[in-house]
Amino acid sequence: MPILTSKDNKHIKNAAKLKKSAKYRKKCGLFVAEGVRVCIDAMLSGVEIEAFFVTGEAAEKNSAEYEKLSEYSNSTFTVTPELFEYISDTQNPQGFLCIIKTLDKSCQFDTIKVNGKFIALDNMQDPNNMGTVLRSCEAFGVSGVIMSADCCDIYSPKVVRGSMGAVFRIPFIICDSIADFLSENKELNSYAAVVDSNAELLTEVSFDLPCVAVIGNEGNGLKPQTISSCDRKITIPMSGKAESLNASAAAAILIWEMTK
Repeated sequence: MPILTSKDNKHIKNAAKLKKSAKYRKKCGLFVAEGVRVCIDAMLSGVEIEAFFVTGEAAEKNSAEYEKLSEYSNSTFTVTPELFEYISDTQNPQGFLCIIKTLDKSCQFDTIKVNGKFIALDNMQDPNNMGTVLRSCEAFGVSGVIMSADCCDIYSPKVVRGSMGAVFRIPFIICDSIADFLSENKELNSYAAVVDSNAELLTEVSFDLPCVAVIGNEGNGLKPQTISSCDRKITIPMSGKAESLNASAAAAILIWEMTK
């Protein structure tokens, strides 16, 4: 198999642009997944892999995974280590990278059982936080994730990598706003996670099914209109001096309490 060596190669240029631009990912309906485990997770989840890029060293080191992915993917390209670093989004690349077709989760989401437990993200901006939240949602059996359109791109390489494959499997939808979504889905019992001494303590809340816990922006929390659209306000009790928690840490605690 010939080895790609030039940044001007059309496949390399496409991969590099998909790595950098959310707008381009949306336009093409493609996104990047990087790392041996993440690429294998993509394959096992049944997604369509348009292209598989691999270095010769990585193919030799992970020969079994290489054989499976090269057989499964629509196209396979061997690249030099230098060129792989150009399309990679990590500091220490493993030499495996896949271009994947955007996932259509809307139908899957609509068929979720009526007693589901959901997480909603309102303007979450940090891709590392979002990846961690998706991973926690899958780990604890959350039924699905609702995201406002102003959240960071779920197909960001950092989100895909941080989710450890959860992005391929957990149902999700993207809506214009969480407030609008809640107004249109009144059957969901909604709980706004806030820092408010007047809110109900999370440890004393019994979640009525079907339910959704709503988590806000890392710096500003939930939008006022989102809070107003929720049925109840809940807060995580803290005895230390910290005023708030990291968004993904708060989400993990909420998810645990909601699903236990």
